[in-house]
Amino acid sequence: MTNGLERLKVLINSSTPIVVMETSEEMCAIELVRTACSELNMATFEWSIADGLVRSGSNAPADNRRNPSPIHAEQSGWTRVNSGTLAQPHTVLTPGTGEAERLTRSVISALGSDGSPGIVGGAGSVYNTREPVQALANMESMTIEAVFVLKDFHRHMDDPVVVRRLRDVGQKFSSNRRTVVITAPEIQVPAELAKLVEYFDLPLPDQERLREIVHDTFTRLSKTYTLKLQMDAAGVDAIASNLRGLTEEEAERAVSQALVSRYALCPETISDVVEAKKQLLRHSGMLEFINASDNMAGVGGLENLKRWLAQRRGAWEDSAREFGLEPPHGVIILGVQGCGKSLCARAVAGEWRLPLVKFDTSAVYDKYIGETEKRIRKVFQVAEGLAPCVLWIDELEKVFAGSGPDSASADAGVSSRLLASFLSWMQDRKSPVFVAATCNNVTVLPPELIRKGRFDELFFVDLPNQVERRQIFSIQLAKRKRNPADFDLERVAMAARGYSGAEIDAAVQGALYAAYSDKKQLSTQSLIDVLAETVPLSTTRAEEIASLREWARTRAVPASIPDVSSAKA
Repeated sequence: MTNGLERLKVLINSSTPIVVMETSEEMCAIELVRTACSELNMATFEWSIADGLVRSGSNAPADNRRNPSPIHAEQSGWTRVNSGTLAQPHTVLTPGTGEAERLTRSVISALGSDGSPGIVGGAGSVYNTREPVQALANMESMTIEAVFVLKDFHRHMDDPVVVRRLRDVGQKFSSNRRTVVITAPEIQVPAELAKLVEYFDLPLPDQERLREIVHDTFTRLSKTYTLKLQMDAAGVDAIASNLRGLTEEEAERAVSQALVSRYALCPETISDVVEAKKQLLRHSGMLEFINASDNMAGVGGLENLKRWLAQRRGAWEDSAREFGLEPPHGVIILGVQGCGKSLCARAVAGEWRLPLVKFDTSAVYDKYIGETEKRIRKVFQVAEGLAPCVLWIDELEKVFAGSGPDSASADAGVSSRLLASFLSWMQDRKSPVFVAATCNNVTVLPPELIRKGRFDELFFVDLPNQVERRQIFSIQLAKRKRNPADFDLERVAMAARGYSGAEIDAAVQGALYAAYSDKKQLSTQSLIDVLAETVPLSTTRAEEIASLREWARTRAVPASIPDVSSAKA
């Protein structure tokens, strides 16, 4: 959180009038603002429609779990450096202290005492500030250096009076050391306020903070349940690594679910956390955590692609960086449908033993202007939080096919802006996120997307040749508990000329159904009979496949080694 805290302090110190935090984790955002104001020696006020304007600390106690004391992990467990919270180098505004009283008196003086609004009641709320217009009027009249947090203010941004008042406040605050912070899950900023607003993205927790979350969650739940501690420091590090990419509240929820399911912090908790994380990412609607159980050994053929990937294995490690290498950016795998492009993308993560997340391209688009760009930035943020990882984008052309010069008339330029965001991230990112993208029709992709520097290589996956078909039959038969040596693979592969890998898989499955129905064993002849009954894609879409091969002949790297003994299908 250090970088995020420093960024927020810069925004406040530079008299940024309005800071927008789009997040559903309100407590994390508010605690970050409180910490920044504490270190800057500034007052903090919080507004909500329920309580009005309240000085932070008087009616909104800080969540001590967000400021844990530093911890050290030993082989036998954890120990705290001290029992209190981490000391701040600047004044902390605590209720009842002289500094807090001085600030309170300053606010009272600023508001006036001759019938004008004042601070009343033990809660410390400012009188007549529950309505947003009145709250903004009171904020504008204050002269104290402070940060004002407006909670759920997005619900009032369609009121022209509120927008006008907020604009007045922002224009006045721009010349003073005062800032309005708006927190909301989503917010549409009116055009009148666009020049006064800075956006602040709540940073994802790093490895150290995730370790603290594991410790604090265990300590908190131990007060309610009898939990066993059966894990050393290495195990806690593994849990923290598996929590990467989640927000603080999501990480805490995943750890809580894992702990109460076994009433222990044990080695099994590591896999429990991964399962909880999968559910949380799935609910986000844009990323899905995929089990990377496949590896390249389960992919028939494609030797050129396999060799290229093997050369780049481990290129994200510190030793590779010291050697002068940069992490690989990604690869586009294009080709005929059913020839293993998606299988390869999944197998990359399994081969490299990295987390695999799939980008749901359909969920990124939103009907509101600007929301699609925010969603794609969120995807990038989560992916970088998971790094090193593999980001799988299936059917890339469905995302960026409409990003040409005429896209503005079709979708108000959303596709073009989405492409620009993606290209910028692919070019400039430093985190080791390997993008494995598949594509069926590369001709509709914009040329700037497929050039070197964005993706490292463009591979073309053609229909399997004789050697590859033999390998695919061997893999598929072994998966179904059959000994490949019992079959004439050369004969079967010849009969499957022109078939894709998916069609070979379906043929083996169909032959198994027929053999089971006839109460017979699977044989070479039964495989050939099923193949003879199928019309492959190479026949029904012959013209399209020929056109794709011609395009890729001089523009892409073949994923397979040519079979000199047998012509391509």
